[in-house]
Amino acid sequence: MTADVAAIVLAAGKGTRFRSETAKVLHRAAGRSLLAHVLEAVRPLGLGQVLVVVGHQADAVAAEVDAVGLPNSATVLQADQRGTGHAVQQAVPALAPGIRRVLLLPGDTPLLTAELLADLLAAGGSAGALLTARMTDPTGYGRVVRTADGHVARIVEHRDAGAEELAIDEINAGMYVLERGSLEAALGQLGDDNAQGEVYLTDVVEQLASGGAPVTPVVAPAETVAGVNDRSQLATAAGILRRAYLEHLMCDVGVSITDPSTTYVDVDVTVGPDAVLLPGTILSSGTSVGARSVIGPNSHLEHCVVGQDAVVHSTRGTDAVVGDGASVGPFTHLRPGTQLGPATKVGAFAETKNAVIGPGSKVPHLAYLGDATVGERVNIACGVITVNYDGRTKSHTTIEDGAFVGCDTMLVAPVTIGAGAYTAAGSTITEDVPAGALAIARSRQSVKEGWVDRRRS
Repeated sequence: MTADVAAIVLAAGKGTRFRSETAKVLHRAAGRSLLAHVLEAVRPLGLGQVLVVVGHQADAVAAEVDAVGLPNSATVLQADQRGTGHAVQQAVPALAPGIRRVLLLPGDTPLLTAELLADLLAAGGSAGALLTARMTDPTGYGRVVRTADGHVARIVEHRDAGAEELAIDEINAGMYVLERGSLEAALGQLGDDNAQGEVYLTDVVEQLASGGAPVTPVVAPAETVAGVNDRSQLATAAGILRRAYLEHLMCDVGVSITDPSTTYVDVDVTVGPDAVLLPGTILSSGTSVGARSVIGPNSHLEHCVVGQDAVVHSTRGTDAVVGDGASVGPFTHLRPGTQLGPATKVGAFAETKNAVIGPGSKVPHLAYLGDATVGERVNIACGVITVNYDGRTKSHTTIEDGAFVGCDTMLVAPVTIGAGAYTAAGSTITEDVPAGALAIARSRQSVKEGWVDRRRS
């Protein structure tokens, strides 16, 4: 039962080693913030309450908590960041009456898994349990000092450790499950007599052990519990997350990924079975790809929806929809608001923005469609531009079913091309064209015989 368990997630720090104005927990790895990764690991546990301690850039971090949308979650302010123990002291008064155990977690461990947290909860005895890991180079981490019977006697922070303690390779992962009453009592006895002058949460462990209730250590893989303290570690964690997600897509979903080392897929992207991701593919957060579609090479899609059996080759897309069986690229730019219907084609060096293109319509090459509605079975020839901006306002172009827009046509919005109508190549269309009509809007050609010879003489 986990309804009587609350999580307190520590997310108040700035993260000075990031050299950034952005709070550390808001930096992103594989499509999610560090904090969001931790909260998503907590989600499957079904906890009764989740409190996130915020401090630096509190409003922005609180907004991220809201965006994750974890049930029963709220934020608690640590206005003055005086250490991890002080952070928990701020959160404990906000615990709900029915909470009996508390799960304490850092907000900067993106590789944390729900399975590991479930093991930690299962190991917690009358006093509780904590996660540890063994590292070949434990520099910077607090060392776990065990009792003779294998429990944890105390945790010594690296800056406060002596030579014997620095030789210990078992480190504290900063993740605990503790009985609420014991935690509250121990928090009341914490001080700041240490090298950093902070209130350490780790001192709670020694308080419990000295009171006859030692905490049980649970050894976890070092990679899984590693925190992210700088941008190098952020890149490493992101690479691990992406590789694991690519393995999931290949082995569990049935996606073909030609070269995983050059394929970047964020962890909230969905890809259907028998889809193919070619080298240089980047699928950013919020994107979905349907079954049997082929993406790449060298395509970058962000917040895009690609239907089934589509091909998206060498394309940059943002907030766009690509219908079933559509063909896009190469060298195509799908800007926000683009909606390509089934079996459409948008080809080389074409750009679309806020454009709805109906089923079976084609924009094969070298065209710009902005603020436009295109019907079914329309052909947009080479060099066509919807002239949608007059320097002050954007205007709309409508091209109805079956129309044919000739090469190098300028459609000066607002304008409508009727069903089945044609425009002659090189035309500048400023007025509506009726259905079934041919519009010619260009100067009549004149030929000056002998002009070149006269000019040269």
